Amino acid sequence: MEDAIVLYPAPGIGHVVSMIELGKLILRRCSHRFSITILLAPGPFDTPATTSYIDHISQTNPSISFHRFPYLSVDTSSSTRSHFAVLFEFIRLSASNVLHSLQQLSRASTIRAFIIDYFCASALPAGRGLGIPTYYFLTSGAASVAAVLYFPTIHKQTESSNKSFKDMPTTFIHFPGLPPLQATRMPQPLLNRDDPAYDDMLYFSELLPKSDGLVINTFDDLEPIALKTIREGTCVPNGPTPSVYCIGPLIADTGEDESNIAGNKARHGCLSWLDTQPSQSVVFFKPIAVTADVDLNVLMPEGFLERTKDRGMVVKSWAPQVAELNHPSVGGFVTHCGWNSVLEAVIAGVPMVAWPLYAEQHLNKAALVEVMKMAIGVEQRDEDMFVSGAEVERRVRELMECEEGRELRERSRKMREMALAAWKDGGSSTTALAKFADVWNQD
Repeated sequence: MEDAIVLYPAPGIGHVVSMIELGKLILRRCSHRFSITILLAPGPFDTPATTSYIDHISQTNPSISFHRFPYLSVDTSSSTRSHFAVLFEFIRLSASNVLHSLQQLSRASTIRAFIIDYFCASALPAGRGLGIPTYYFLTSGAASVAAVLYFPTIHKQTESSNKSFKDMPTTFIHFPGLPPLQATRMPQPLLNRDDPAYDDMLYFSELLPKSDGLVINTFDDLEPIALKTIREGTCVPNGPTPSVYCIGPLIADTGEDESNIAGNKARHGCLSWLDTQPSQSVVFFKPIAVTADVDLNVLMPEGFLERTKDRGMVVKSWAPQVAELNHPSVGGFVTHCGWNSVLEAVIAGVPMVAWPLYAEQHLNKAALVEVMKMAIGVEQRDEDMFVSGAEVERRVRELMECEEGRELRERSRKMREMALAAWKDGGSSTTALAKFADVWNQD
């Protein structure tokens, strides 16, 4: 029977793309030949973008196949549960489909490894129960991984208060090797102790050390402190820490795949506009995306688009972020601190202004600004995270015009070189992936 690797992403385009990129990396870099099968759970979280992207991968990557579960419906209109709670219930209800699929695939292939998303912890017992080595692929950075590994300890430390983190504005959470984080800026699913998502996240964190290994989308030179903290076992004080494999930076292909995620293969107009701008003069500003049907003339101040058309460009909905960051005219990036965006900026050597919004982004900001020294952070109002226009201007000018910005630009240039070196022969990520593959090949 042929050797196979089975991957299981959580629903959502970001999770699916990252897992597919891992599969492509294995096929491209591992000398041993594997087939790659990706388990998909069709349901109410599917989008046309996800479907289009998967169809494109099926057509262009014949060594990657998709195994779809039966469609599963859950109530997404609940007013008493968060979006995360509904998503986690959907994944939990898919556990029986995971077991059935692994049993079915095992009859035709030897499954050398089963690699799951952090949110797919309910699949860990299925893989381990069948004797399949089961690993996690963490699409966030090592700082976030350190935090979730240590979260069961944080839970015990704060359990007696019975307070939700969202109601603790004066409390700071202390993670090993990381800057203190204000409780109200904890990852979104952890903010409300009464929401089922909180217990789900606790369950995910408790199962993480029980896997056969952690595959993290980072590289050694980017997060040495967080990685040292994890590997020394500090984050799991009452048990062993599994092996850690840093195989980043791993991002979507810069060309055709990025366009196919958006269903648009033509060169974007923003790139033509960038062609007309001086070198490193443009700040790429992407805290959020707006929907395609928004009227920008209504959203922006009156006359704004006309007044700024020669000095700036507003793009609604999707834009080719990787191509923009690598354009020679771009000299800075205002980012929400999503980890994929951070890695894309690191690979491009573009310095950042950190403006987090939700999920683990506040944790990423703290690590980027205070530990990695890779970004300038904006100040946000405690009660609602509001950022004033004056604060945005101050931080952008600091990045583009001041000495701190020049120093940050030089650090970004050096980190780009380290990121590229990680994937050269003998580089840290090349070595980590080879060690990971050696484990699979042991009979």
